[in-house]
Amino acid sequence: MPLVSMENRDRRILVVYSVSDPAGSGAAEALARLSDWEKCSLDRAVSCLYEPGLSVYLAGFRDDSIHMDFLDEIAPSKTAAYIVLSRHSGGKPTLTVHYTGNPGPEAPYGGRPYELSYTWPRLMASLLREYKRVAEKTGLLGEFSLSLEATHHGPTSLARPIVFIEIGSSENEWRRRDTHMAMAETVYNVLLRGWLNEPCSKVAIGVGDTHYPAKHTKAILEKGVCYTHIFSKHVLENLNEELLKQAVEKSMDPVDTILYSKIPSRIRSIIKMFAEKKGLGVEKV
Repeated sequence: MPLVSMENRDRRILVVYSVSDPAGSGAAEALARLSDWEKCSLDRAVSCLYEPGLSVYLAGFRDDSIHMDFLDEIAPSKTAAYIVLSRHSGGKPTLTVHYTGNPGPEAPYGGRPYELSYTWPRLMASLLREYKRVAEKTGLLGEFSLSLEATHHGPTSLARPIVFIEIGSSENEWRRRDTHMAMAETVYNVLLRGWLNEPCSKVAIGVGDTHYPAKHTKAILEKGVCYTHIFSKHVLENLNEELLKQAVEKSMDPVDTILYSKIPSRIRSIIKMFAEKKGLGVEKV
């Protein structure tokens, strides 16, 4: 039985993946090898394991991860959050972490329009920082970039925080055992030590920057910032007070700042007005 942080015992995590996803299922197999797990059962799950020392469930489903809107219905009692092991599609080898949500009128990849997921800033920051440490240790960081992604895709309607951790960006990277183990070690280490005391110099909404927001990523890794939702420059035409309100109210950690990068004056006015109402700081990242 691992020596586990006391904070985890009443905060169950449900780690999920799609059995049709080679990255997620490969990482799940690697995670299962890192500790002693018991077989369990969950509705709709093809595979279910439980690690009592960590108070963690590991479950595979036939559904694609972006369509797992049913997790609240099948989650064990006392489940505090969901971590999704997933593939990432893109142009180059990348290791990513992000929240889900559709900050606009369309929802082509699951979830609902103009709806954001619940977030846990300390959990996402802990995962990104640990992913970097593991990738450096294993030599992956020279070959792979490491980045946050801005908020995108589903599911969006769950009542618990959900964070995706991903391997990208092609079939080759999705099937590599070293990337599977890097993701598995990252998740295992974070769950083993806990994340509720993860340092946060600020808890921020991110506004601006690209879909792979280098400045916001750097803020987590080098400045101790923790983030709720991040709105890339590509969705700023849709940004409104309601989306900002969701980013604040759906965060498990109190938000105190809005950090922005290269945004139009109209958007700057929107965030400053919102920040004044909520008593938030506004700073350039």
